[in-house]
Amino acid sequence: MCDMIDSQSAEKISRMKKLRRTLSESFGRIALKKEESSFDEICVTKMSTRNCQGMDSVIKPLDTIPEDKKVRVQRTQSSFDPFEKPTNQVKRVHSENNACINFKTSSAGKESPKVRRHSSPSSPTSPKFGKADSYEKLEKLGEGSYATVYKGKSKVNGKLVALKVIRLQEEEGTPFTAIREASLLKGLKHANIVLLHDIIHTKETLTLVFEYVHTDLCQYMDKHPGGLHPENVKLFLFQLLRGLSYIHQRYILHRDLKPQNLLISDTGELKLADFGLARAKSVPSHTYSNEVVTLWYRPPDVLLGSTEYSTCLDMWGVGCIFVEMIQGVAAFPGMKDIQDQLERIFLVLGTPNEDTWPGVHSLPHFKPERFTQYGPKNLRQAWNKLSHVNHAEDLASKLLQCFPKNRLSAQAALSHEYFSDLPPRLWELTDMSSIFTVPNVRLQPETGESMRAFGKNNSYGKGVSNSKH
Repeated sequence: MCDMIDSQSAEKISRMKKLRRTLSESFGRIALKKEESSFDEICVTKMSTRNCQGMDSVIKPLDTIPEDKKVRVQRTQSSFDPFEKPTNQVKRVHSENNACINFKTSSAGKESPKVRRHSSPSSPTSPKFGKADSYEKLEKLGEGSYATVYKGKSKVNGKLVALKVIRLQEEEGTPFTAIREASLLKGLKHANIVLLHDIIHTKETLTLVFEYVHTDLCQYMDKHPGGLHPENVKLFLFQLLRGLSYIHQRYILHRDLKPQNLLISDTGELKLADFGLARAKSVPSHTYSNEVVTLWYRPPDVLLGSTEYSTCLDMWGVGCIFVEMIQGVAAFPGMKDIQDQLERIFLVLGTPNEDTWPGVHSLPHFKPERFTQYGPKNLRQAWNKLSHVNHAEDLASKLLQCFPKNRLSAQAALSHEYFSDLPPRLWELTDMSSIFTVPNVRLQPETGESMRAFGKNNSYGKGVSNSKH
């Protein structure tokens, strides 16, 4: 019996090592064929979805997904410290549990014709995409325990870029979050999602090359305390919902929405960034970790131990960010632990019961005796500035629902009356078109310093040193 167990263990270890080698080799091959246009290819199953309210579709129930489309995702213990090294490395993941999207790779040893196009016949040593020497590092933007982010410049086309350099360790392999982020972003082309230009894989590092965006929503709000201009809040929220609707329709959850992960360009474009905790292909799932999303933006169902969630998870974060932009302070700034976070939520929205939240008593961490019994309040009682903007309180209340199935979907939220005074053309834009291409759509001046005076650091995920949440 012992011999049989030892044999099975050895076989599992062998399979995991083989997977690690396969993924590392895959990145090596990808490096030979990368250029900006090559990122249009991605193996993603596009599925129609239904919204969290069960109305205008954002997600299909799991039992309607064909058996061959169901993908099991490994349950993980995700880190929320932007500097903390991921605990899930390639060598520890079975291929059957890998939620990443497989890259399309060319035959080993063959160079992509697209890459060769950048090299002039008279200049065989011209810079190429996919090569480490194709980018010049200008300055460091931030550093963490396993990644460093630099401002850089492309030697191919002269554009500014952000270089997220992930250090690889031979014993542990490529960080799984880096593989996941690269896999997902490779196929996402939208004006409100940070663009992944290139992937460079060497023996020592994995570098993700992003478009350069100079600040994030956290820094923007820090520069303009007391709440943002109401019209700017509306434009930022519209862009956030637009980006989320795009990924939700592609069956992807972000799972780590917070102001630091929303980049803001100098023209006011908002871009979703840091997909290290994102998940694809298996929404909804019964196997997700309940340790996702930074505490202040984590929904009560996840705080109470639920692992059965869908796009509703992201929509709670949208509600928190919406309130924070208007009010100028975080909606639920828990200072101690999960218990404190839940108390702050229940103080405003009311302590749940089976009538207001069917099934709440079955959640692992819900113990009625542990919570003070509060009644629900009007949101304007907690955040008075919601009453200063037409329809803002109603939209916030439909996003900040304790019962996850009652939360608005991103697509439904875009149709809310709160946005009724925006130009109709905004709903007709193509995915890659900025909202600022529509006449008369522009940011209003904020009080205080201008956007261009902001600090240089931004997140790009796991690379900043100024996170405070």
